[in-house]
Amino acid sequence: MPPRRTRKRERCGTWAAGLAGALRIAAVVVALSGADARLFAQNPPPVEVGGVTLSGSLRTRIESSDWFGDDPSGTYTYPGSIFRVAVGQPKARHDWQLELAIPVVFGLPDQAVVAGAPGALGLGANYFAANDNSARAASLFVKQAFVRVRRLGGVNGQSLKIGRMEFVDGTEVAPKHATLAALKRDRIAHRLLGNFAFTHVGRSVDGVLYALDRPVLNVTVLGARPTQGVFQVDGWGELDVNVFYGAVTGQVGGRENAGEWRFFGLAYRDGRDSVVKTDNRALAIRRADTGTINIGTFGGHYLHVAPTAAGPVDLLLWGAAQTGSWGQLAHRAGAFAAEAGWQPHGTPALSPWIRGGFDYGSGDADPNDATHGTFFQVLPTPRVYARFPFFNMMNTGDAFGELILRPSRTVTMRADVHALRLSDVNDLWYQGGGAFQPLTFGYAGRLSGGHSDLATLADASGDFVVSAHASVAAYFSYAAGQAVTQSIYAGARGARFGYLELSLRF
Repeated sequence: MPPRRTRKRERCGTWAAGLAGALRIAAVVVALSGADARLFAQNPPPVEVGGVTLSGSLRTRIESSDWFGDDPSGTYTYPGSIFRVAVGQPKARHDWQLELAIPVVFGLPDQAVVAGAPGALGLGANYFAANDNSARAASLFVKQAFVRVRRLGGVNGQSLKIGRMEFVDGTEVAPKHATLAALKRDRIAHRLLGNFAFTHVGRSVDGVLYALDRPVLNVTVLGARPTQGVFQVDGWGELDVNVFYGAVTGQVGGRENAGEWRFFGLAYRDGRDSVVKTDNRALAIRRADTGTINIGTFGGHYLHVAPTAAGPVDLLLWGAAQTGSWGQLAHRAGAFAAEAGWQPHGTPALSPWIRGGFDYGSGDADPNDATHGTFFQVLPTPRVYARFPFFNMMNTGDAFGELILRPSRTVTMRADVHALRLSDVNDLWYQGGGAFQPLTFGYAGRLSGGHSDLATLADASGDFVVSAHASVAAYFSYAAGQAVTQSIYAGARGARFGYLELSLRF
């Protein structure tokens, strides 16, 4: 066996070569566009034939991963893509849409699922395990298929949508204020219910969506069951999981001094009694607990943007409390986010936005009592808040700082630093984003080893609009593992994750 130093150099070389190849592809794409990107900030209009619209997209990404520890199986590069094509017919009183999706992943690592505590070494390992331990997988399925009645009962703004659709909590209203809209998209949406669109499959729901949309008030009610997907390419079936969601959202203030509030309730029932729950109890106890998970989540958010002489300042508050049952246990948990930002005047060439805050999800203090205290994140899109998604909001404290630069309408650059700690050392380090297969719980947990320090994460990204039909995104991150990761993985190596993404639209 080669010495450890040699293996480290080989791992870094493999990882860097994969990412370098992705960057060369990006350079070719941008060069071939031959267009002034500043002219193309909007999506192209759909093609219309006989009153029926046709639209589609292709997103392809090359991902490179280098997981914690010295195991060379955690270093790999693989590509993945999803092609989506939709037909629909929008009308004043009703509309319908049918959308098909074809996800493709290949070159997946076949040695990156390790027995015992290490588990799956990164996202590529998740795809491999979710698709019958295959290094390549592809499928065709219905992503969306719905009809929507507008002006329901003759009431303006009242609608009812029935069928398969994508749904993201927090997106019920799109504020006209640009900063509020960006905060909702990047720091409110997807926290509890998301479409998991970062993966090459994603998540839909089958159900009914009611909305009453007024100029300053919105009421939204959803009853649905999530579909399979996320890492599994077969997205046809639905899961034995019920979700009921209701929210009231209001707008306050004017064009510059603007705000928004929302109150929501979310009921979740997981009836997959044969699936072993992920929590901090002993395995034998968890296997014996076949009780249903019934959780009610109640919370809200408040956003505000205020002008100052030095530049606009924003405030974000989000919180949720949970009650119900976790199988045989009572469930009591909570989470909150407190964040603030400033867009200083004086540097219009960069349009900087400086943000920071603290996000917290409760953990369970005692695996032997009758109460489960870990905040359950339900069905989120974790990658929105964990851009290197080796953590989520469950049993986690995340203190972060962020810098966003916007030198033009079509270029956005961002850099983050996160200090990550477990909320309770008696609980687990959790990963995942909820149910996506009939026999897979959807969250994985690793023992903390009696430690709370998880990692320090630094990352940077760039998003570039090449034309109305194309955009390119690049991302790189490094997580310096601390006591929790070092107690699980041999060696003190941190983890790296990067990708290059090309999106085409028509």
